[in-house]
This record gives sequence, C-alpha cells and structure tokens, in this order.
Amino acid sequence: MSDASLIDELPGELLMWVLIISELLVFGAGMVAFMGVRLTDPAGFAEAQSHLHRTGAAFNTAVLVTSGYLAAQALQWRQVARRGAARLALIGAALLGVMFLVIKGVEYADKAAQGISYETHPFFLFYYLLTGFHAAHVLAGVGILLLVTWRDDPRNIEAGAQFWHMVDLVWIMLFPVVYLLG
Repeated sequence: MSDASLIDELPGELLMWVLIISELLVFGAGMVAFMGVRLTDPAGFAEAQSHLHRTGAAFNTAVLVTSGYLAAQALQWRQVARRGAARLALIGAALLGVMFLVIKGVEYADKAAQGISYETHPFFLFYYLLTGFHAAHVLAGVGILLLVTWRDDPRNIEAGAQFWHMVDLVWIMLFPVVYLLG
C-alpha cells in the first residue's frame, strides 16, 4: 500500500491546479449565468448570436488546440533532451496564441463597426465578458509560454502547459455555448 495521496499523484504543480480549478469555476459560473439569461429571451439571443462569425471562431478553436498540442509536445521533447525542438514548439504555441488574439481582435473590430457593444443586448454583454476574459487569459498564457521558453526546465514547461491547456479547455467550452447553441 502506498502512502502517496491523490494530490501527490497529480502531474505538475499543486498551486497551478488550484489556479486552474478556480479559473474554471469562474468561467463556469459565467457560462451558467449566460445560459440562465438566455432562457429569458431565446429569440433575442438567437438574433444577437447571428452577428457572430462562427467560421472564425471554429478556426480559432483549431488554432488553440494546435497550440496546446505544441505545448504538450514541448514538454515531451524537453524531457528527452531535445531542448531546441522544445523551445521552437513553445514559441510556435505562443505565436498561435497571438494569432488567436488577432482573429478575436478582428471580430471585436467588426462588432464595433456594426455599432454592436456590450449595451446592444444582454447576449453581447456576456459575449464580451466571457470572450474578453478568455482573451486576457490567452495573453497571460502567451507570456507564460514565452517565459518557460526562456526558463525551460521541464517543471516550468509542465506548469506553463498546464495553464495553456486550461485556456484551451475554456475556449472549447465557450465556443459551443456562445457561438453554436441556439
């Protein structure tokens, strides 16, 4: 019988798990509130949702999932002493994060050009809050990925990849809730 607890068996850093769980709870609460308010005006939410660019959001999903793969691959490569490959994968993951932000920025600019703001409809209040908060996490994640590229100890890469995978997971939950569910 082992003396190790489930917490001891978690991969990565315990405090990063605490951060990830707390962030998932915040995003989850936001999505539950979004869905609750949506029930009060399904037609208005559907009409507001029709102004979103589902294709761009789907492309952004592929961008983030690919960047998550690169972050995971970086850890594997660093663990087998392929330091250069690991660093390139981390830089690639960070660049894909920047691409996500550029695409999201284009989407926001398009909404502004249409005169759509957070005051237009409750849908857009939640849209900007949820996707904007996620974009802030993408920006933080890009910084973390670049930091662990520089300080590329495998434990650092693992912690950075943990955070980045949380960013991926949140988007994978946001995408259908905000862009697809009608």
